[in-house]
Amino acid sequence: MQNYSFILLILGVMIGLSALAQKARVPMPVILITAGIVLGFIPSVPKAQLEPDVIFLLFLPPLLFDAAFNIEAKEFRENVNTIGALAISLVFFTTAGIAVVAHYMIPGMTWPLSFVLGAILSATDAVSALSITKGLGLPHRTTTILEGESLINDASSLVAYNFAVGAVTGLAFVWWRAGLNFLLVAGGGVLVGLVMARVLEVILKRVRNNYSVTVSFMLLTPFITYVVAEAVHVSCIIAVVYLGLLIARFGHQELPGNLKEQARSFWEIIVFLLNGLIFVLIGLQCPYVMTQITPSQILPYLGYAAVITIVALALRMSRVFLQQVNLDRAFRNPHPRSRRKVSEGALLDTKTSLIIGWSGMRGIVSLAIAIGLPYTLDNGRPFPERGAIIFLSVAVVLFTIFGQGLSLPWLIRKLTGRKSAD
Repeated sequence: MQNYSFILLILGVMIGLSALAQKARVPMPVILITAGIVLGFIPSVPKAQLEPDVIFLLFLPPLLFDAAFNIEAKEFRENVNTIGALAISLVFFTTAGIAVVAHYMIPGMTWPLSFVLGAILSATDAVSALSITKGLGLPHRTTTILEGESLINDASSLVAYNFAVGAVTGLAFVWWRAGLNFLLVAGGGVLVGLVMARVLEVILKRVRNNYSVTVSFMLLTPFITYVVAEAVHVSCIIAVVYLGLLIARFGHQELPGNLKEQARSFWEIIVFLLNGLIFVLIGLQCPYVMTQITPSQILPYLGYAAVITIVALALRMSRVFLQQVNLDRAFRNPHPRSRRKVSEGALLDTKTSLIIGWSGMRGIVSLAIAIGLPYTLDNGRPFPERGAIIFLSVAVVLFTIFGQGLSLPWLIRKLTGRKSAD
């Protein structure tokens, strides 16, 4: 009963503060995380320790499916070059960059542990960025790039994380094997998503006149797809994303207009509640995280986290502007044998690059991966520096959301000259 009351308390706080954030023109993630931190340190409030498996299964499937279902397919294809650069190459580039900094800056961080930390913090969270930019008149193409990146980069970071943890436990790292494993995991995810989409399409054709049943199946299938992909050891994220992309195309062609409107309204409520809960949960983890290191380590490790945040931002900015240069060069001097020509609509300007670069906040996936680190190695020994990695990961998540989150609306208004919508 106590846990039931606590859940109602969180929901009530989240809904009320979401309305307050809109009135006060304060980014919703910032005010919800702050509320979570305050609640977490109240002695009478139950302590809520995040369960990574629950987060991945409860939050990821509906959020990924919704983003994939609503993404503009034409714009996604047009900007696939930029999305791929951010979601794949930037993830591995950031993993390596953070690992180098952590190894030489933080005492006790061996190379394998440094790569674990880098992999945890390599993927950005579009939920945070899009929650902050909502109502600021962000160009739809920029939103598509950010959403498209978030649909893929979690899979890249999880592959890097698994190999980094394997290195900590003593497994040898082989580059060609890592690359092959990534292709198999990603390809398997696509195959599972394709099969589940075909199954759902058959069902929806038979029940599309029953709106409640149709929407219920669309809600249930992302969870089933995630579980199936996990059972066969392929990318759960890519499976759900591909499911959403295929069902979106099917829905536009086969489902009645009034059904699509009902489904959209239903999903908006689900996504609103899940997004809000994510940010409150991030704040609630602070008391737990503070116990992972000694009090004398808090200030030095906050400094390390600040440096890592700056390095991650610099790496992202560099990669985004390099992508801008590469696209411009490919557009002006196309390779005669290239099958994919760069269209004018795929080019990036300086303003768009700045917004995309500054939108690289970390979020719930980084937090869940960090807290999900194993307690012990295969030989029974404690996982080295586990508490330090968790503390650094959460600190970087908070630094990016508060630092970039509070400044991103100002940057967008400055660059676009638009004011936020009421």
